[in-house]
Amino acid sequence: MGPSSEILMATVLVDGQEVELADGERLNGIQVAARVGADVPHYCWHPGLTVVASCRMCLVETGRRDPATGAITMLPKLVPGCQTPATDGTVFVTKSEKITAARAMVEEDLLIRHPIDCPICDKAGECSLQDYHFEHGREERRADLKPFTSRRRELGDTVTLFVDRCVMCTRCVRFTREISGDAELMVVNRGAHEEIDVFPGFPLDNKMSGNVVDLCPVGALGDRDFLYKQRVWFMKSHDNVCAGCSTGCSIKVEENQDKVYRLKPRENPHVNQWWMCDEGRYGWKHVHDPTRVTMPRRAGKEGYEDVEWSALPSELHAKLSKGSRIAAVLSPHLTVEEAYQLAKYVRGIDQQAVLVRGHVPIEGEDETFARGFAIRAEKCPNRRGVEEVIVGIAKELVTWEDFLGQLAGDSFDAVWVTGGYKSSWNDEAVAQKLSAVPLLVVQDSFASPLWNVATYQLPSATFAERDGSYVNHADRLQSFKWAVRPPAGVTTEGQLYWRLLSSQGLYNSRKVLDEVTRELLYFSAASGVECAHGIDLKVNQLAAT
Repeated sequence: MGPSSEILMATVLVDGQEVELADGERLNGIQVAARVGADVPHYCWHPGLTVVASCRMCLVETGRRDPATGAITMLPKLVPGCQTPATDGTVFVTKSEKITAARAMVEEDLLIRHPIDCPICDKAGECSLQDYHFEHGREERRADLKPFTSRRRELGDTVTLFVDRCVMCTRCVRFTREISGDAELMVVNRGAHEEIDVFPGFPLDNKMSGNVVDLCPVGALGDRDFLYKQRVWFMKSHDNVCAGCSTGCSIKVEENQDKVYRLKPRENPHVNQWWMCDEGRYGWKHVHDPTRVTMPRRAGKEGYEDVEWSALPSELHAKLSKGSRIAAVLSPHLTVEEAYQLAKYVRGIDQQAVLVRGHVPIEGEDETFARGFAIRAEKCPNRRGVEEVIVGIAKELVTWEDFLGQLAGDSFDAVWVTGGYKSSWNDEAVAQKLSAVPLLVVQDSFASPLWNVATYQLPSATFAERDGSYVNHADRLQSFKWAVRPPAGVTTEGQLYWRLLSSQGLYNSRKVLDEVTRELLYFSAASGVECAHGIDLKVNQLAAT
């Protein structure tokens, strides 16, 4: 290839450092500055929304560099970094006396009308206005301090507006118009009297309304479920994956002393972008439900009796080993690692053990929003992962419905059923079909008709209490660590299966996943890979077929 045919990449100069842009890559001043570690403050700009350039906090100096001579010509006025495209030869300066003065002026203007109520504001500790004031604001306040009473009104069932805290970035308005699509929010009045409000008779009640609280850079929008519950600096944040549906949104679980207080979306361009639905956001309450089962029990002559976890693995193994015909129902709420371990364990006892994909809850139909975000009707996180574990080991897929039909003409010495569902998923008819099995192990989070006829009742962990990986509907594997410890008396599935397999040391989900990637072709792309955004397994699915 000759020199004339080489592809020349666009080069941008940021604070004296050259940044090369990929072919077709479109960035603005804020984004390209981040490439060299320069943080350009901003309120109204968000990468997932249209640009309005209204807050003026991101003002920078810009100009052009002559490609022939290298001479730089700067524009005399500051420009919004969010609205200025980075093209070949563009020059950005993000730090100068002129920029410092402009940012200080913007901060001062916002604080003149802003209530100084940080001690009682839910956003304190994660507020951009608060952070930017310390970094870019003036050393002293020139305006008189005045008492403020921030007006408050409910925008809907999930969001509260503190009117006087608003800096009019309009992120929330743009979100409801561009992403959720219901456009409930608008700007009313003019000039200094502008406010955010809902259209009369149309409260904020769409299925993604909670995202406006995440988008708000200050304390104007409050989550009614979280309001006044916890200070953010007391909480720990853990990367996790939402188990509410098969989209598998990347999330953060925020907790204090093993109590979950809120879930927030974690940016993942391959799965959920910057968003999550309200169903997932508020769908964690079962983690601390007082009706959760928390003690392992066995059926005795006079009813159920408690069993110690320390003695349970050897006791279960001894009884399971007596049977010649075993089935294991692998719930789509299990992680890949847990499903693999249980399948491996029962196949170690019975080489022809039937592996069943557990019940897949379906509610309504898939709902797709602007720019690709979707809420799936499939209300479980790991159907694809469990199916591929079963097919990889047993070479055939038996569904829960198939298995229930099979019971009429087949007999089993032992059946191990895993659940982990947060709502009712079986009935008396199902319990009746399995009640005749001599050894029935049911592992679930809540009591049910099937639970009540089990030989062994084993409490299970929730999504926030387990380590492992889920594979979403699009064949993307995401791994995560536990965020809170399970209630006293509960041992996670992974820990129990680890002990049943006589594995050494403490349970290590990564070690199990490494074994899965070696044994099952579908998962091989995850071998030795750590990725915050997950791994696409579809390429191996195509290779396998």
